Amino acid sequence: MYHAIVFLPLLGALIAGFGGRALGAKACEYITSGFLVIAAILSWIALITVGFSEAEPRTVQVMRFIGSGNLDVNWAFRIDTLTVVMLVVVNTVSSLVHIYSIGYMHDDPHRPRFFAYLSLFTFAMLMLVTADNLVQMFFGWEGVGLASYLLIGFWYKKASANNAAMKAFIVNRVGDFGFILGIFGVFVLFGSVNLDTIFANAAAFASVDGEASEAAREVLFRFLWMDLTAGEALTVVCLLLFLGAMGKSAQFMLHTWLPDAMEGPTPVSALIHAATMVTAGVFMVARLSPIFEFSPDALTVVTIVGAITAFFAATVGLVQNDIKRVIAYSTCSQLGYMFVALGVGAYGAAMFHLFTHAFFKALLFLGAGSVIHAVSDEQDMRKMGGLRKHIPMTYWMMIIGTIALTGVGIPGTYIGTAGFFSKDAIIESAFVGHNAAAGFAFGMLLIAAVMTSFYSWRLIFMTFHGKPRATADVMHHVHESPPVMLVPLYILAVGALLSGFFFYSAFVGHGHHEGWYNDFFRTALFAGPDNHILEEFHEVAFWVKASPAVAMLIGLVTAWYMYIRSPETPAALARQHRGLYQFLLNKWYFDELYDFLFVNPAKRLGTFLWKRGDGWLIDGFGPNGVAKRVTDVTGRVVRLQSGYLYHYAFAMMIGLAALITWMMLGGAL
Repeated sequence: MYHAIVFLPLLGALIAGFGGRALGAKACEYITSGFLVIAAILSWIALITVGFSEAEPRTVQVMRFIGSGNLDVNWAFRIDTLTVVMLVVVNTVSSLVHIYSIGYMHDDPHRPRFFAYLSLFTFAMLMLVTADNLVQMFFGWEGVGLASYLLIGFWYKKASANNAAMKAFIVNRVGDFGFILGIFGVFVLFGSVNLDTIFANAAAFASVDGEASEAAREVLFRFLWMDLTAGEALTVVCLLLFLGAMGKSAQFMLHTWLPDAMEGPTPVSALIHAATMVTAGVFMVARLSPIFEFSPDALTVVTIVGAITAFFAATVGLVQNDIKRVIAYSTCSQLGYMFVALGVGAYGAAMFHLFTHAFFKALLFLGAGSVIHAVSDEQDMRKMGGLRKHIPMTYWMMIIGTIALTGVGIPGTYIGTAGFFSKDAIIESAFVGHNAAAGFAFGMLLIAAVMTSFYSWRLIFMTFHGKPRATADVMHHVHESPPVMLVPLYILAVGALLSGFFFYSAFVGHGHHEGWYNDFFRTALFAGPDNHILEEFHEVAFWVKASPAVAMLIGLVTAWYMYIRSPETPAALARQHRGLYQFLLNKWYFDELYDFLFVNPAKRLGTFLWKRGDGWLIDGFGPNGVAKRVTDVTGRVVRLQSGYLYHYAFAMMIGLAALITWMMLGGAL
């Protein structure tokens, strides 16, 4: 079964990629979508049989991969609860995106290539989440990066799409460099890249009553001119691994690629930025929880970066006008929530939010695509408005996605949307977290929750309410999407409403067996002996439980007042606080800062090396220089061959005179 789950998307990609011309676009759409639907169904079966049973984790061998000295790597699938949860997330969203794309990409002449890229991306993500060792995980990690480059730059004739694809690829390489250094460090520390070996030996780095163990105090190696004990080396390795997660999951300072990636087709945005690529970093840290758990300093850094990302991305989302960019910054912010949960040791809550977020964020992205499809490919919300009655089904699907994202529910009860359960679990976990940054994270997440509610309802009010701001011609052609695009929205809406209620006790319920994280994840996640967050966050005061709901209401009321009750207020505030408005509109000027620090110097250096190094020095004194000297010499020699008879006769006379003179003088000498 697991071979089918992983390799059906690859088979679909190969058929559509190499047989697209022969089969035609329709056949490619149905084949790739059919394979993904089968993989999704099998993934749900795997979740039921593995997650809701006491089955032991197991490994499914595929083939021998690398054997070199002490490095022994097999291509194998690690089957445990964490794996099957990710299989469900990836394949469910990917299959729905495939089906949705049949309608959305209907007029595109290159549909076989598009569906081949989608399926290839899905296969790479499945390779990542099923990895039994870090080398295989890195293989999937880089495959996801390659496929995302192809998908973001799918419309390669658009310069902006090409630039966005290159930006995503290059920024991710920064994080990937840290990730591969982290893998090297893991091999040095543990002598293996196999997860079982790593996890079995991680406890040697644990501290006892706050004091490092004898093994952890041993100086192990030098890094950046520092002698590192084993405990310090573990922290450095965890930070390097987290750097990889920062790049892939668009965390603060390595986030700049994510909004620009909206240049790809909208289904790509839903696939990459809802359920798959951007959650790879969260999955990786959760998978490696047995080593992160023994590095409190690394977890503190994870908490701080996650909290800052949640706040930063929410501030930028407040003022964006592109409907897809608002949702993109929302994704960036929600990923910050997940990393805060990981940082405070609430790994189950992080995976819970990853699971629910996949449904409502994919719903919002595909709903935004339905809006764009209806208004003749317009993405600027300032040119929309009044669409509620024209596309009612899309409107209600967007409403469901919004109430799930903002966490609508009744505190202290089991009545609420998916985001209500998962996001509140993270905020409560941050409140009871024991690391140094937990209090800071709790405050930042609450502020981010207010802003999340504001920009989410701002999107709804600007797009669907008020008077139409589009041209009469556009409004005349506004139409609801076809069923092939709406049915995936209906399915995702069910997940956005109900997944939190049905899976709450599984993801964040108590554990009852020693060595288990809880009854659902069992040994797939790890909590140290001092990590009691699963028990503690259930006992928080009611005001902590109610605070996210209050934050949601503040954001909703503020957005209603500014965009329904008094629509002139936003423009007046923007004029009054022009500096702050421009600061947020320009995304804290990170792009400009990186252009100044990295891009422009690199361009100047490249231009210098091109003009002076390659052109003047290497070519000038090398191949081109030699060729020019030969040309000069032959240019002079060729003048002797004028083609005139008297020139040749004159040369013969000169030569004869020279010969006679030499003979006469030579004979005399």
